[in-house]
Amino acid sequence: METLLVSNKNRTYKDFYPFYKGPVKVLLSSKSEKRIIKSHNHLINALKKGKSIYGVNTGFGNLSHITIDSPHIAKLQMNLVRSHASGTGAPMSLGLVRTILFLKLLTFSKGYSGVSIELAKKIIQFLNKDILPVIPEKGSVGASGDLAPLGHLALALIGEGEVFCKGERIKTTAALSKVRIRPLSLKPKEGISLINGTQVSTAIAINNLINGERLLKVADIAGAISVENSFSSRKVFQKKIHTLKLHLGQRSSANNVYRLLNNSGVVKSHNNCGKVQDPYSFRCIPHIHGACRDIFANSAKIINNEINSISDNPLIFDNNNIVSSGHFHAEHVALALDSLAISFSELGAISERRIHYFMKGIKDKIPPFVTKTPGIESGYMIAHVTASALASENKTLSHPASIDSMPTSGGQEDIVSMAPWAGYKLMGIQKNIDKILSIELIVAGAAYYICSSDLDAGHGTKPILKALNKYCSFQSGDRSLYNEINSVTKFVRSGTILDIISEVLTLE
Repeated sequence: METLLVSNKNRTYKDFYPFYKGPVKVLLSSKSEKRIIKSHNHLINALKKGKSIYGVNTGFGNLSHITIDSPHIAKLQMNLVRSHASGTGAPMSLGLVRTILFLKLLTFSKGYSGVSIELAKKIIQFLNKDILPVIPEKGSVGASGDLAPLGHLALALIGEGEVFCKGERIKTTAALSKVRIRPLSLKPKEGISLINGTQVSTAIAINNLINGERLLKVADIAGAISVENSFSSRKVFQKKIHTLKLHLGQRSSANNVYRLLNNSGVVKSHNNCGKVQDPYSFRCIPHIHGACRDIFANSAKIINNEINSISDNPLIFDNNNIVSSGHFHAEHVALALDSLAISFSELGAISERRIHYFMKGIKDKIPPFVTKTPGIESGYMIAHVTASALASENKTLSHPASIDSMPTSGGQEDIVSMAPWAGYKLMGIQKNIDKILSIELIVAGAAYYICSSDLDAGHGTKPILKALNKYCSFQSGDRSLYNEINSVTKFVRSGTILDIISEVLTLE
């Protein structure tokens, strides 16, 4: 079990890989503990002096003008958690929930939330025992905090609702009894601090970045195998060509494809074929894949900034200086996710075009639909149709969520980010791209095994083609491709394809 320290150290999305592999152990640094205690003391002192603090001794949203008497402050926080736990939909994945809990700790550890050290330690107990709140996917508009899903997180901390305990979904009371953890008693501001923040939106973004980093590399691999086995030119990927463009993503993609095709006998077989140009979907792989890489890098920078930011309201400063702002608003996250959705949709679009190129047949080298006996057999005709359906679906899913807003809370929250929906749409796009790229790998692999298997494949493409031959019956003629597509998709999605490549070269 990996151990992660909650401290002032800057984190990136890559630090969250362990949360998706299984349980983690979390520790709180002594400096973080001191900051939390100091901030909580500031809050308590301000309350003793009769200061009016939003959400602590006032109502919420459009009820903020209502003052709450001291005897009812604790009840206010409990009511807040219970009323806000009103989401719907399937439970979030365990990896997402672990990420959300850790992001909460990162915000609290910076010492601007006013929560007690007991709250921070309670979250750590839940993480270390892998007691994970059941959080419904739907219900957040990505502003004023991810209110509904975070309400369900808070509900579990106070001993209510449901949790996953060792993979079993049970009542929180039963789970806490099993592991001998007492439910949290909320102190002033702790309810509002738990439900405020962009932690759900940011966790979804982290998940998409982790998957996206893998897909960018797989796209280059699939593109390289298609270039090789469509008898397209390798020369257009030379470094000297792409240094003329200042886009780092373009240079990386070109370099990946060029190196994957080192020592390819298929490439050498048509060195002097006299062909002038290949279609854009082959020749412009560095420009399109590279643009997607650069959008990814920009979006990752935004999400990393959000990971390391304070996301709470109100904010507790020294000298009884307590201010309300909008740090719970996830517009940065939403715009980053929408940009990623557009760029990843393009990865699927160019892959589909390369598949289509094979369907037409390639002169006297590859028969239409990559089949030995066109007409009698349909070959990979409908596999391409499936890829087309998924690419078209992605075009709809890539419509930006952030440009919409549904005012909430009686108009007080009058423009919201819709970041969670932007993230869920992107998840759908990425799942489709896994399948589109898998179909491209199958079709390009078929082209190799049917037409060029007597020639050596490239240094990087050879081990992938060998792996594909285990999943696909390339010499069997027409057959249902359902199981083959699913098997190769699993091969792609699990990251096994990248593990194989890493044994022969390092992709950028």
